[in-house]
Amino acid sequence: MMKNILKYVLPAFCILFTANDADAQQWSGPKRKPEKPIEVKYGSLTPANRTDATMEAFRNYGLGQFIHWGVYSLAGNEWEGVSARGGAAASEWIRSWSGPTAPKDWKNTYDNLYKQFNPKDFDAKRWAKQAKDMGAKYVIFTTKHHDGFALWPTKYSDYNISKSPYKKDIVKQVVDAYTAEGIDVYLYFSILEWNNPNYMGKAPQTDEEKRKFDKFLHYTRNQLLEQLKNYPQIKGFWFDGTWDASWKSAYEFTYNLEKELREKHPGLIIGSRFRNDEHGSRHFDSNGNMLGDYEQGWERKLPVEFEWLEGHDWDAVMTIPPNGWGYMKDWSGIYTKTTDDLLDMLMRSRSMNGNFVLNFGPDGNGNMHPEEDKIAKEIGEWVKQNAEAIYNVRHAALTPSKLGYFTQKGDQLYLTVFNRPVNNIVRIAAPKNAQQVPTTAELLVGGEKLNLKPADIGLDLDKNTYYDVILPKGFVSDRAFVLKMKLGTPKSKSARLMDAKM
Repeated sequence: MMKNILKYVLPAFCILFTANDADAQQWSGPKRKPEKPIEVKYGSLTPANRTDATMEAFRNYGLGQFIHWGVYSLAGNEWEGVSARGGAAASEWIRSWSGPTAPKDWKNTYDNLYKQFNPKDFDAKRWAKQAKDMGAKYVIFTTKHHDGFALWPTKYSDYNISKSPYKKDIVKQVVDAYTAEGIDVYLYFSILEWNNPNYMGKAPQTDEEKRKFDKFLHYTRNQLLEQLKNYPQIKGFWFDGTWDASWKSAYEFTYNLEKELREKHPGLIIGSRFRNDEHGSRHFDSNGNMLGDYEQGWERKLPVEFEWLEGHDWDAVMTIPPNGWGYMKDWSGIYTKTTDDLLDMLMRSRSMNGNFVLNFGPDGNGNMHPEEDKIAKEIGEWVKQNAEAIYNVRHAALTPSKLGYFTQKGDQLYLTVFNRPVNNIVRIAAPKNAQQVPTTAELLVGGEKLNLKPADIGLDLDKNTYYDVILPKGFVSDRAFVLKMKLGTPKSKSARLMDAKM
């Protein structure tokens, strides 16, 4: 059940925040810390802010692609004319559909859809080329969603791609194609399996329940080790379906499983949602220390303030329709994010040291939705021109701008302007004690030099100094544009004038 709904109004768009469990409340503001330290035996296995090459690459990705694909793509978020807006579950959750609107014997119908799964147009190389042209540096691919159907020929379940008409290993094709394009691969893996007789949502109580769930735990371990063996090129796992009491009760097993996965694959990156400590705390242990290598809770939401992140690595995974991960046949009647919306989210994420991961939901034949193709092309065109402000950049310690988002690389400062001022004066605020301030400015695209001059507003108690960048009167841009500035030592200080008596 959804327990919290919070609404954040961000500069260019609104994001609805929903949480599946109580511990996700931590994404409604700063992290909560206990008043006194709590003893935690099954806490983090890796140091905060890893400095190895794989983790450094993660920080610099900037843009990623998520792909939700499986048997659910055949349904396309509807069945027999009934869609999610008419009572069906969301596209990749449609197997869980129940109640008066659900078709008769629906779960059995769904569990036999794999016999029709034969994506005649699937071409992993085509997908990878599109991702590269869009500017994606990593991909997260669904190897097995909550329905339990494996897109690789796993030895540990008959419910897999080799039993479908398609038969071939889809995961291998994706891993190979994206790796060949220079795109790092992360494998999505759902713990939860709806049709697995040994899975249960509640914590096992009886001896029989414990025996069954223990079988499930070892089955899960076997599949993960199998993926590491089959696809050694991967950089990490993206886990899902880890919120049920059953998985949370297996904290000792999951602690040792993560340890084993890391030993088998040195440098493996695992997000914060894989497991919990012995007190049931997920993502962060009971003392507020992150469980994993990066924050994995930013799903269809973004931080409001940089300080909330406390220096952690993170990424945001985002859909184009409001909650459409798997294929949706019908996008009419709902707001779907525009290219400009998504570019805004991308640069907001980069301004706070995060990666932005855009989701695609191919259809049952292996084709992207036409709108996804259009958005990927438009994003790629913009990213190619403005790559310098996106990749290998970090948060800039300047006063946030209402006009757009800052990123920084050494002494180069970038401001991606989404809200162009009507007077063509881009005013930049810097703290009065700043050791570096803008000294020169130009347009990133084209390199045209711009006039930059200090501006002294003279407001009492103002903690900032100001620098105005003057845009050319004839300058035209259909999308956000980037100002590139050189940072240097402040050349002058504001004159000290007499304050009026009050």
